[in-house]
Amino acid sequence: MWRSLWRSIDRFSLQHFKYVINELRGIKVVHKHNRELVIDLLQSIVEIVTYGDRQDPMIFECFMEYQVLAEFVRVLKIGKNARIEAPLLQYLSIMIQNMDSEHAICKTLDYCLSNDYINSIIEHQYEFDGGDLAPYYVSFLRAVSSKINRDTLCLLVKVHEDAVVSFPLYNEALKFARHGEKMIQTAVRALTLNIYNVSDDMVYQFITTPPVSKYFSDLVCRLKEQCFHLDTLLHSKEETSTSERRNELVLETDKILDDIYYLKDILSVGEYRLNRLISQNLFSLLVFPTLLPLLQLRQNDGSNISSVASLYIVSRLLQVVDGKSMVNAVAGVILYPYMTLSVGDAMKGDTVDGVCNVSSFLDHLNDMEKRVFSGPESEGAENIKSNNLFGHLAEYLSSNSQLISGLQNDDCVERGGVLAHIFADNNHSLLLASLFLLLILAESKDLDYLLASMIGLSRIQDIVNHDLSASQVVDGSIFVKFMPQILNALLKILASQPPLSVLIQWHTGWFLRKLLISQISQGKMVNDLNFHLFNTSYEQSRERLRKELDGCWFDYIPDTLRNEWLSCKTALEESSQFKDPFFALEIAVCQQDTDGDATTVSAWQRMVEAVKVFILHLQLKAVIFKGSLLEKPVLNMPNGPTADSGRGHASDTPSASFGSDVSLGSGIPCRIAFSNAGIRDIYLIPVAREATGKLLLTEKHPFRSQRGVVIAIAPLAGLSPKIDNDHPSWLHLRIREFDPKFNTSKARSNHLKMSNHVADGKWTLGFPTAKACEAARLLILEETSKQRSFVEGILAPLLQDDYLGNLSDVEDE
Repeated sequence: MWRSLWRSIDRFSLQHFKYVINELRGIKVVHKHNRELVIDLLQSIVEIVTYGDRQDPMIFECFMEYQVLAEFVRVLKIGKNARIEAPLLQYLSIMIQNMDSEHAICKTLDYCLSNDYINSIIEHQYEFDGGDLAPYYVSFLRAVSSKINRDTLCLLVKVHEDAVVSFPLYNEALKFARHGEKMIQTAVRALTLNIYNVSDDMVYQFITTPPVSKYFSDLVCRLKEQCFHLDTLLHSKEETSTSERRNELVLETDKILDDIYYLKDILSVGEYRLNRLISQNLFSLLVFPTLLPLLQLRQNDGSNISSVASLYIVSRLLQVVDGKSMVNAVAGVILYPYMTLSVGDAMKGDTVDGVCNVSSFLDHLNDMEKRVFSGPESEGAENIKSNNLFGHLAEYLSSNSQLISGLQNDDCVERGGVLAHIFADNNHSLLLASLFLLLILAESKDLDYLLASMIGLSRIQDIVNHDLSASQVVDGSIFVKFMPQILNALLKILASQPPLSVLIQWHTGWFLRKLLISQISQGKMVNDLNFHLFNTSYEQSRERLRKELDGCWFDYIPDTLRNEWLSCKTALEESSQFKDPFFALEIAVCQQDTDGDATTVSAWQRMVEAVKVFILHLQLKAVIFKGSLLEKPVLNMPNGPTADSGRGHASDTPSASFGSDVSLGSGIPCRIAFSNAGIRDIYLIPVAREATGKLLLTEKHPFRSQRGVVIAIAPLAGLSPKIDNDHPSWLHLRIREFDPKFNTSKARSNHLKMSNHVADGKWTLGFPTAKACEAARLLILEETSKQRSFVEGILAPLLQDDYLGNLSDVEDE
């Protein structure tokens, strides 16, 4: 009877909901003895309200009628010393987040906000020090922000004389903007973006007016601090491995990138007052102070970020933030030293010794601003005035004229500014980072046509359409005037002796491919000096690959070449807008690899590197001779089955696997000691078939005298058979334990980071006599040589001098 009565109580019923509310109202003080009861009551209320949102509208009506949220506020006040805040905030967050119906959301917000309950909870005096309350509080703020809209936002702000004077949700959230926990930082940023997307003019005015607007300058200052920290890591004197330093740089650049994307999200809101604040703070606090000392090339006294770090940061900003104002203002600073007389006519400004003076440059910035903000992206005169970024640059240059006084001389124009970094001796990271910044600018659709003409890499038709003659482009552009020298600097990197790391060579190849295609498209060929440098580099890469044919992984070269070809081609074709400029930092800390490690894992890495570098040179050769990349390699693959190599092996021997029954006809008897099976009498059978080679250890069949059972298999390549100096009847074999098939993705993406934890195996075989031992060694070498010869035949077309000539015939077929 009692059990049936108990079952009749529905915990989600309206009646039970009223009962729980009355129970909560009966709590007059919260202490350690009733704390759990209060928490249970709060949880029950939230669960019932969440259920009612989907199933019973009367529950929500009761929620408002009984002023339940007022009870939450009361409990919060009377339970200050009972640690009730965290669960209360958590349950409120859950209730708000789980409201799905538009009707419930609107009525809840109207009810909660109009009675100022939410602001009362937000402004409650919490004690955050030394506790875990902050995540619950910020989560609650974020939940509130996710449900507001333009109609309900006004209920969260306090207004006096048609102006917002307080916005508790926003103000309290900003106090956690620099919290140590990443989750809290993310929640605050999501909250601010929610608010920016639904704000009206009054709220925007409040947000963008001091002291509240200081948040935006703090954002950029924090970004600048992270850039300095990145620079410190980059030039750290601590003795750490290359991989450890690289990992530290990755973590720091990820933080910087998060901040930049957050700024991009704010700009994407499209509100001109927000855009003005973000853009002006970016330019005045980060971009201009970073670029101008960089172009002046003064010695770094610790107050400036190093050149490589500066170029990385500005490149990242251009890739992520982009936009006409950012692209053209950066280009204006970078190209200021090259505002020569040849393009000065287009600016109608004065020049001094062929170089534009500050006044002419600033006049040009004003003209450029009108063009940039007069297109469809602008929103009228007010928007143009508010986005006066070029005027801001002009103001910055005028107030810091000493920074650019050293830029106005002939030496600076010829080899100063960014070109001084491009032609810096033995500083590969600085050279490539400088070129990368110029390429990002040159390939941007937002670059002003005059600035594009000064870079000269692309958009030629657009330049001509604006009445700039071809001669002006040639005379004034960096990539046309200095192209032979730039190509020479890049080719010297490829032709370096000893060869530089594959990382440096591959990124250098990416630049060469872009510049060579640009030059060929204009009908220009590589000059003799640069062609000789490329041929030298090509021969080095080919010889390095040939050397790997004598290594322990020669059998994997054809498969590796086919596997790497597509990924290498894709990497070469990557757009500058998507290429990660992290490569410049990575090269700066990259140490030259040594060949001292003789393990097969290290040998695998060297083989893959040799293949990738050779692919790079093949593709660059194709660009020079054909003007485009090769789609696939041409290999001399067999059309059908070929006869087994070796000395009369049975047909089942080459395909044998563990436990197979094979013929012992060509086997050499010997003995081997296994740790778990003692000494065993076996037969050694080396066999090669096409590109596959195996060493079989077989044990004589107990019933068939001419047959054996395979008990162990090792790759033929890499055995490196050696006779023991003290025991001439012992033969030592090195066994490749590392299986690249299990590391294909790692090897393809970044094989340099693979660990060498896989130790090589070792077999020692004992033969009856020294003569038998020597015969076994020679037989292994003979079979290995036949396997190698087959692999060389596959690669023969690629290694020929006239490979590209043969390729055209194959493509025609």
